[in-house]
Amino acid sequence: MPSELVELSGHIIDSWTLPRAWDIIMDRGGNFVVEEMRVGIRKTEPSYARLKIEAPDDDILELILSELQQFGVVLMHGADAQTMAVEQNGVLPEKFYSTTNLPTQVRVNGQWVSVEGTEMDVAIVIDRIKSSAFSRPMHEVQVGDQVVIGHDGIRVQPFERARERDAFAFMQSSVSSEKVKVLAIHEIARQMKETRAHNGKILFVLGPAVIHTGAGRYVADLIRRGYVQVIFGGNAIVTHDIESALFGTSLGVDLRSGEQVEGGHRNHLRAINA
Repeated sequence: MPSELVELSGHIIDSWTLPRAWDIIMDRGGNFVVEEMRVGIRKTEPSYARLKIEAPDDDILELILSELQQFGVVLMHGADAQTMAVEQNGVLPEKFYSTTNLPTQVRVNGQWVSVEGTEMDVAIVIDRIKSSAFSRPMHEVQVGDQVVIGHDGIRVQPFERARERDAFAFMQSSVSSEKVKVLAIHEIARQMKETRAHNGKILFVLGPAVIHTGAGRYVADLIRRGYVQVIFGGNAIVTHDIESALFGTSLGVDLRSGEQVEGGHRNHLRAINA
């Protein structure tokens, strides 16, 4: 049975990092053994856990490791980050590592190196001569760039739970669920009908939330019925519309069931990279 030794450190208990890691392992069909665990006895003291993760096959193990890395899990065998050269401008290698918006380090020449310019959903390019690493969007990768693949030699610093929380923080939101929406919707529909009756044109400004909420099919219906003549939107709505068409997901969430799909957090990048 495939297995891997991993470790976690930091405030992994009061931030619920360790229990969530256990849930991911079991939910994905794996098992784990806690080989070592040290619990910090003061608020400022970190905790530590070493786990042996087992899975029925290599694919499930890879899926588990991929999801665990966002919680700061590190493989223990101490290998450098693996890379593969870009063979076509703007196209990433298979099994490329997709970043989060969390501080990330990669092991280069046996040393942990901080990734420069870390942001969400980009690749990591390594310069082994300079022992440096930096993020690079898919469309900017060039032939010969050494792009990080797999899970080896990658360390993510997860968010940790704040020690104190304002009990009334929810009241600071400018959005209230108690505001009546139906009246506004009816008024917009009335104006759209009136505009088209006078042969006017209607422009929709759309963001990715249209796809995330499953509303894309309703927009498509309005277009077919002649209520939309122009659309303004960025690349996000196009990307997630393609993702939904290819995989039935948006940001990795199944649009029918509302459940997170295994490995689906990369679907929008797979759609672009296809």
